[in-house]
Amino acid sequence: MKKIHSVDKIFLSITALLTLAGLFVFTSASFGLFAHKGFSLKDMFFDQVVLGFFLGIVMLIIMFNIPLKIFRTYALSIFIGAALFTLLVFVPGIGAEHGGAKRWLWLGPTSFQPSEILKLGTIIYFAAILSLLKDRLQTAKYAIGVFFAVIAVPAIILLLEPDNGTLGVLFVAMCAMLLASGAKIRHFFILAAIGIISVGVLALASPHVKARMLTFFNQSRDPQGAGYQIQKSFLAIGSGGITGRGFGQSIQKFGSLPEPTGDSIFAVAAEEFGFIGGAILIVLFLLFGVRGLQIAYRAPDLFSGLLAVGIVILIVSQSFVNIGAMLGVIPLKGIPLIFVSKGGSALIFAFIEIGILLNISKLKI
Repeated sequence: MKKIHSVDKIFLSITALLTLAGLFVFTSASFGLFAHKGFSLKDMFFDQVVLGFFLGIVMLIIMFNIPLKIFRTYALSIFIGAALFTLLVFVPGIGAEHGGAKRWLWLGPTSFQPSEILKLGTIIYFAAILSLLKDRLQTAKYAIGVFFAVIAVPAIILLLEPDNGTLGVLFVAMCAMLLASGAKIRHFFILAAIGIISVGVLALASPHVKARMLTFFNQSRDPQGAGYQIQKSFLAIGSGGITGRGFGQSIQKFGSLPEPTGDSIFAVAAEEFGFIGGAILIVLFLLFGVRGLQIAYRAPDLFSGLLAVGIVILIVSQSFVNIGAMLGVIPLKGIPLIFVSKGGSALIFAFIEIGILLNISKLKI
């Protein structure tokens, strides 16, 4: 029988510290930008604090109290509903387009990125499928076949948007879940090889992806074009030194660095709080990942454990993809830094996912 224990207070404390650090960094990155055209109090307060933080806390509490068996019972319905909802981005008048990508929906006064629902719905469904097929995953036929059968739908949708970064993060999270379910290590290497080949094909087929890959291998290439963001990111991070310029004192965020409160916020954080501030953020994400995987290890059943693995890897991998892109160790992906970047929908779903993790942490055999 499953017994209810106290919630994992260490994980809750790490999450609280990460959330507060994220709000502090976001406020600092936003400070001084109000004088710029197109930037208002709504950008900082309504979307991030009211929708993202407070509504996110409400959703965390709700997820914490929902019986986990509901997620497993309705996993397929959740997955199909998430896919159909995400397809609304292609409906004229409902979907919003920015920079050539159709990734958002207009919901009243704000926009919403439904790929957040798609990621979580896919993770829930994959955990349910893997827990059902646990005795058959030793063969490549089932392990790799089930993997691509599940990821096919979100992959098609995300490639059409396009949102290659989100697809990459989802791919990594599902690989981790497959390994945790008992699949053999060689299956992971096969999937990794397929993933690398797919990136190469995508680079050949998409001029945008090709430009980012070429810039990654030669970061001084086209400094006023494809290499502009990474060059400005290096300048911001380097000028921060050890302790940084101070709260709100970034220079690069004023018109030079693209998306200073969005995709590039880690560069702004490093400029304002230096190596020490950037290192603190990285350590908090590492602690979040380690403690989250401990929750998965102590989960009461395979479904809960796999769900926890998927959620933790989803959050941590996205965060390190963002940080790694700003440091130039991976190609630019255009995905936000969880808890820190502007984006109410990403913050809400981070809290939803944390609510599920805390729910899992309170149950033991």
